[in-house]
Amino acid sequence: MSALFAATYPERATSLILFGAFAKRLWSPEYPWGPTLAERTAWISRLEAGWGGELELSTLAPSMVNDPGFRKWFATYGRLSVSPSAAVALAKMNTDIDIRNVLSAIHVPTLVLHRTGDRDVVVGNGRYLAEHIVGAKYEEFPGEDHVWWIGDSDAILGEIQEFLTGIRSPAPVDRVLATILFTDVVGSSQIATRLGDAKWTQTLIRHNQAIRRAIDRFGGKEIKSTGDGFLATFDGPARGIRCAVAIRQSMRELEIPIRIGLHTGECEKLGSDIGGIGVHIASRVAAMSEEGTVLVTRTVKDLVSGSGVEFADRGEHSLRGVEGSWRLYEVRSAD
Repeated sequence: MSALFAATYPERATSLILFGAFAKRLWSPEYPWGPTLAERTAWISRLEAGWGGELELSTLAPSMVNDPGFRKWFATYGRLSVSPSAAVALAKMNTDIDIRNVLSAIHVPTLVLHRTGDRDVVVGNGRYLAEHIVGAKYEEFPGEDHVWWIGDSDAILGEIQEFLTGIRSPAPVDRVLATILFTDVVGSSQIATRLGDAKWTQTLIRHNQAIRRAIDRFGGKEIKSTGDGFLATFDGPARGIRCAVAIRQSMRELEIPIRIGLHTGECEKLGSDIGGIGVHIASRVAAMSEEGTVLVTRTVKDLVSGSGVEFADRGEHSLRGVEGSWRLYEVRSAD
């Protein structure tokens, strides 16, 4: 109906956007993507008997078949939308659709979008539309879902926005200022070889438990464990430093050699992870730290002035992959 409107009333249509669409529903030798009439008829019979359940879920949204909440919503949505007889009437109407002769009459700007693995309307349909509408722009996306708002819908919306406005909004990035802490066991491979697998596993368990207790105690947030190290963030540098000192003391008691680095800077929230230059700097500082040492950047030191933390100047350093020189300080004590 949208394509027919665009062809008939071009003065009233600024553009045409088709997603997961088809020009003809049934199979024919020159249009081999659709189901045969027998296949379609059998499907309509199943549709009437199973309407209001999960009959079409594996076709329309296969990526959600294992989501109990979505399955329940899907079935409820079907029952509340139309009756079984109305669903069958719509399916029969769609069966007879054939707008192939209309496509050449469409002269408004057209965007055709389709998912490569669409199980309901196979991708050949979208490619056919794009080839037969003059000047149409075609974009294909990975995935099997027919419903556009399941899967990578942001990519689809981005294409639509750019097509309509000429501008695509950048992906939203959540940036925050945080004190970033990295820990690392010094010589972990050698320790593992010396202790053997069983003892090394027990050592790592005690190591992880002690660090997590310290992070929790000082209000930090564990971002991830790197096997023999941790990445955590704090909303204040003093908390980060005091956590680092507590970790250092715990590791001494456990006889686990550890080095720690901290930096306060802007980082990007990437789901449950973080990224950005601030994280990179903190990682490099930790790598330059020595066994039993808590090393921080000048940014951290300056932000905790008057807090009772004592530092030793460790001079200017180049951090691999980071521009300029960085003055680093060792934490001596944190009262």
